Amino acid sequence: MAERCPHTCSDCAVLACKGREEARYPDFCLTKNVDRDLLNQVLQIYRDDPRQGEIGRVSAGIEGDFYGRLTRVEETIEFIKRMGFRKIGIASCVGLMAESRIFASILRGAGIDSYTVGCKIGAIDKTEIGIPEEKKLNGGCGHESMCNPIMQAKALAAQGTDFNIVVGLCVGHDTLFLRHSEAPTTVMIVKDRVMGHNPAAALYTANSMYSRFKKELNLK
Repeated sequence: MAERCPHTCSDCAVLACKGREEARYPDFCLTKNVDRDLLNQVLQIYRDDPRQGEIGRVSAGIEGDFYGRLTRVEETIEFIKRMGFRKIGIASCVGLMAESRIFASILRGAGIDSYTVGCKIGAIDKTEIGIPEEKKLNGGCGHESMCNPIMQAKALAAQGTDFNIVVGLCVGHDTLFLRHSEAPTTVMIVKDRVMGHNPAAALYTANSMYSRFKKELNLK
């Protein structure tokens, strides 16, 4: 078993930071023990950096106006409009291209321009980056294109997108896209084939008799 790390926010059942109820902060509270100099430096970023400050303010405004009332698709469209983004990039898994097609149509109907790049762009065989034939989904029976999130990011940058949206990229591939995206990025769909692209379902059912996490959670 891994060595237990110091208590963090996931160990807190109080969440008094939401209203700055200082008397209720547990001893390990990260807010109670925060580096005040660093906190002030971060606050200055919101105040002094025009773009990052605007993102923070617009996000909070949408939360205040529509909390619990808009779907994520609607919330994203509202964010795009309030931020004044002019060209939206969609980095899509090819396996969710149908969903991306619908989303692009919704954006078009809302008067928003978008440009979609699928993850297999370039059609480079997986062996080109050192993936063994036997690790391909096809077992090495011919060409199998690798997912290419770095190229997706470069292609969207070449199109001059000012806001990018991830649709269903695999774990790790989304990491690379986020690392290389030149534009601010959000996530529309997180891939989870087992849970119908709702990864939170694995957490909601973690204490059930069918849980896959019985060992980790010490369940019987």
